[in-house]
Amino acid sequence: MCHGPSLPLKRLQRCIRALHCPTRWRIIRCIGTEERSTKEIFEHLGLGDGMSMAGLYYHLSALKEAEIIEVASYREVKGGTPEKVWRLKTRTIVIDLLEEDV
Repeated sequence: MCHGPSLPLKRLQRCIRALHCPTRWRIIRCIGTEERSTKEIFEHLGLGDGMSMAGLYYHLSALKEAEIIEVASYREVKGGTPEKVWRLKTRTIVIDLLEEDV
């Protein structure tokens, strides 16, 4: 008999929700094996024409919530709030169909 979603299934669902958007795949590819600031991601993707910085933060937050990316550090910005520098937290997603809740 099936009960509610297990912990691994909940994590998989978060990942699927986070990865449904092509912009988020572009962000992941932009970061790659490096660390990139929010501004670098914004400029690299050329999002200025179709998306605001707030829109980019929305996508970054979704990827962070799914534990796909994380804040690696903060970069000082002259006269402003420190800028977040991002890196991949998860490079691969593995599904074990028989994994039990831990």
